[in-house]
Amino acid sequence: MLLDTERINYEQIHGRVSTSELFQLVIAHEQFAWLHRISELVVQIDETLTSDQPISLEDVQNLIANARSLIVPSEVGNEFARKYYAALQSEPSVVLAHAVVSELLAIK
Repeated sequence: MLLDTERINYEQIHGRVSTSELFQLVIAHEQFAWLHRISELVVQIDETLTSDQPISLEDVQNLIANARSLIVPSEVGNEFARKYYAALQSEPSVVLAHAVVSELLAIK
């Protein structure tokens, strides 16, 4: 959802891009750099799940805490928080996805 929103923003200025061009932009273009924080979290989760070591309760708690702290939108926070806030303001699908993820990460 966030990638789609950022792609639309990019294409409004620079014109349409192919999937392979988008992949290169996500890796190297500064407009997409803020999304790297999500990629880093996904890599952390993947590495934890595929590790030869047993997953500890502390590992799970750390991943959940990292995810919770990442998805806090803010008009005045860090770059990710500001851009995440803007995406929530402009894209209903991001709002819906945020609600689902927030529910999943809620303390039960």
